[in-house]
Amino acid sequence: MPFLLSSEAAAPDRPNEDFAAVTGTCGVVLDGVSAPRDEDNGCVHGLAWHARRLGTRLLTELDAGSPLRAALAEAITSTAAAHERTCDLTVRETPSATVVAVRVRDEAVEYLVLSDSVLLFHDGEDVRLVADTRLDDLRPRVGPGTAIRAWRNVPGGFWTAGADPRAADEALTGTLPRAPFLVMTDGASRTVEVFGDLSWAGIFALARAQGPGTLIERVRSLEAADPAGRRFPRGKERDDATALWWNP
Repeated sequence: MPFLLSSEAAAPDRPNEDFAAVTGTCGVVLDGVSAPRDEDNGCVHGLAWHARRLGTRLLTELDAGSPLRAALAEAITSTAAAHERTCDLTVRETPSATVVAVRVRDEAVEYLVLSDSVLLFHDGEDVRLVADTRLDDLRPRVGPGTAIRAWRNVPGGFWTAGADPRAADEALTGTLPRAPFLVMTDGASRTVEVFGDLSWAGIFALARAQGPGTLIERVRSLEAADPAGRRFPRGKERDDATALWWNP
């Protein structure tokens, strides 16, 4: 198989709010964006339902050959239509997701990245990172918590795939060499971004040598060693984690 996929919920008694799926030439990795526990997101279905619905539609559009941004816009519109009569999609915390989508062509790999899931690839000389940095750029200016959420899906802020198809226009898109790549939700990339346990090159090498399942096992070991988040402060002790390794 040209690809290996691993995904694990943060805890066995709760749904996995990540979603990942592949065809022979296309792949999608989504991470549902959680609302604070004391806030209603206006949806009776939940984040896991939204991520599955959105991701499945997006993969279908990609596999049919739609341009990447058009595919995401259609997936957002279709998913919103599926629950607009039962849910309040005007609520700021309405279910949304970070997105990475890839499509392997004869000579290149097309990609789309929206929000804080990441894509790593090898350009023949070094490991390169493709990431939407707008959320990271905002944090020093507006602080943690409610303030940062107020900048979601507004001009000048950061975007996730919720009920507004304009988010598709905000996604990063481009092409990569036809070479190995790794896609991760932030629950998997926290090995680098939270714990500082590996470099981007190191995490790429681990997935390449031992597969994405080993990467997620490493994340779980790091989380277990600091359950209260004293050494490595983080919003969640454990997070859903997904990694897709592909060698086209």
